[in-house]
Amino acid sequence: MRKKAFIMVMALSMAFGNLVGCAGASSDNAAYSPSIADDGGSCVVAETATTNSSISYSAEYADCMDGIDVMNTEEYSVVDENGFKSVAKSPLSTFSADVDTASYSNIRRMINEGYGVDDIPDGSVRIEEMVNYFSYNYNQPEDGEPFGVTATISSCPWNEDNELLVLGLQTEAIDFTEAADSNIVFLIDVSGSMYTDNKLPLLKKSFELMLDSLGEKDKVSIVTYAGGDEVILRGVPASNKKTILDAFDSLEAGGSTNGADGIVTAYELAENYFIEGGNNRVILATDGDFNVGISDPADLEKLISEEKESGVFLTVLGFGMGNYKDNRMETLADAGNGNYAYIDDIKEANKVLVEELGANMVTVAKDVKLQVEFNPAYISEYRLVGYDNRVLADEDFEDDTKDAGEVGAGHSVTVIYELVKADEDSTESGLKYQDSAPNDFAKETDEWLTLSVRYKEPDGDESKLLAYPIGQGDYTDDPSDDFIFASSVAEFGMILSKSEYVNEGSLKRVIKKLDSIDLDDEYKEEFRELVDAIRLND
Repeated sequence: MRKKAFIMVMALSMAFGNLVGCAGASSDNAAYSPSIADDGGSCVVAETATTNSSISYSAEYADCMDGIDVMNTEEYSVVDENGFKSVAKSPLSTFSADVDTASYSNIRRMINEGYGVDDIPDGSVRIEEMVNYFSYNYNQPEDGEPFGVTATISSCPWNEDNELLVLGLQTEAIDFTEAADSNIVFLIDVSGSMYTDNKLPLLKKSFELMLDSLGEKDKVSIVTYAGGDEVILRGVPASNKKTILDAFDSLEAGGSTNGADGIVTAYELAENYFIEGGNNRVILATDGDFNVGISDPADLEKLISEEKESGVFLTVLGFGMGNYKDNRMETLADAGNGNYAYIDDIKEANKVLVEELGANMVTVAKDVKLQVEFNPAYISEYRLVGYDNRVLADEDFEDDTKDAGEVGAGHSVTVIYELVKADEDSTESGLKYQDSAPNDFAKETDEWLTLSVRYKEPDGDESKLLAYPIGQGDYTDDPSDDFIFASSVAEFGMILSKSEYVNEGSLKRVIKKLDSIDLDDEYKEEFRELVDAIRLND
């Protein structure tokens, strides 16, 4: 079993991060470096403790970093797991949509590094992001609606006394080359902490992949930040690939990390080249290790919330390990009308920036909120699996000033509930299905619940409402491969997060379920291998 990595949960306002430099580094970098040196006095590193995390360095730093171990200072926001709620007391379940996928690819990186179940950091597991990483064969949108909806109810795999509801929302995919013109601003962290191979070097290769998918009329700008910010390119046509590639190739890591200044400059540039009716987006690529200027998550949230009013959307791409600040990345994406992915290798870069470019770059619905009303005649208790930090107050559902998640073209949103069925003589309980007790409609209908969805058009300010009754007709004893796979990913996430509700769940059971279905793409096959790998790590 791999020795558990040392995870230090640092105060978010700490000034020092992973600042590394060699001879010839900038004065900013030297100013923030402690006095650890090699024989020639030319190599310095901020970390003062060791871990057996493996980090590879880009060529310019490899010699001076040889033999120096790096402390793991990754940061994650720990939230309370959703518990069971009584339908009589809390008949409504309200939360924001989420299409982020960062948690899954980050956990994959950890497992591939040798982490066992007990090594996975608290807060790094977000089950909804793990489930939503994958593609499913959900119903496509019809009649001009933005979402197709698929609902399946069957026996709960990890608790045979309960039922499991899997809801799938699907938007229509587009060919990005046929999408509206794009105004893309790459906001790139080039601070000293980005020197390793899985940070700036991987970042540059990733964005080079994306260039081939951009159209001739698309505009590209590049802003970098370290101790300060710098505009490298302004509104260059995407057809001018050599200029853009040369700009990427010229980037080098060095200095402290003033991300806030870079954010302000990137949004100003995006507004200068704003395309009415187009795809206006800032793509932030970083390890999240802000250590100069605004670094507190609450202050970053305020900053990005103000910037999003410009109508510019945000994509956050995380890179690296060791000093990775997942908490800040998620905050920025959530507050900035954005999505969040983690790039751990070039294959993941291709998935996010080529295969799923339309989903990640073209928003078709913003401020998407979901609300489920349960019928007490059928359901006595429910538990939302995942979305622990996405829960909203019930009254927020109709409040158009409350921010929620964005959904792109071709995205699927999967929602899972564990359900406790009501006793036939239950009398416990305003609403569609109950007053102080289940009303006549609740008893006579075969509806178990109603899913309501509120969303805004990408450039709209007023929400629209959709409603989908779900009931006995959606129950099956022979669930689809999609149901089995999604529930397997959820069970795996519950095991990794040490959920108190996992009951009979186990890695062995997850593998057995996966082996019973057709894993119809390479990412699902990889997941099967990942579950097996963590068993070996333990």
